[in-house]
Amino acid sequence: MNYYAIQVKTRAENRFIRLLKGMHPDITFPVYFPQRRLDIRRGGQVKPSMSAVFPGYIFLEVENDEDILKHQWDFRRTEGFYRFLRSNQEITPLADRDLELVLHFIKNAGPVAGRSKVYFNENSRIVVVEGPLMGLEGRIIKVDKRKGRAKIKLDIYNDSFAIDLGFEVIGTLEMNKGAR
Repeated sequence: MNYYAIQVKTRAENRFIRLLKGMHPDITFPVYFPQRRLDIRRGGQVKPSMSAVFPGYIFLEVENDEDILKHQWDFRRTEGFYRFLRSNQEITPLADRDLELVLHFIKNAGPVAGRSKVYFNENSRIVVVEGPLMGLEGRIIKVDKRKGRAKIKLDIYNDSFAIDLGFEVIGTLEMNKGAR
């Protein structure tokens, strides 16, 4: 099983997927668009918000690599398409850390990454118990306890960006002074 990344118009990822499936019903392999749910506070009101984990990217799960070559012009002719990754001339499956990161959000976090459950240890360091932040502790670059958000750094194909993921504090770790 190989996974490929396609860069599409940002904030039009769902539209691209709808157009692609409507225009080309013979494309039957899974198309993923990982999203995240955050609560946004404006004017004293909290409203839920959905946004992309990887803005401008969708991912394909393909059993046979020939399917990508067979359908590449279907993708390229769909409105909103920019390019295959690595490039349109060098269509390359995700590998190593890129693949691991994408699979974390596709398989572990589900289609929509919700809030993680965390606590803070005696050194005020975040410890993730469950949720989409699980396993990404080393990528956390900033924690905002008041907003309940952790900013994580994501890298894919030499492109680096930061996103916020929500968390819920479930308590603090109380340790005895002599115990480790």
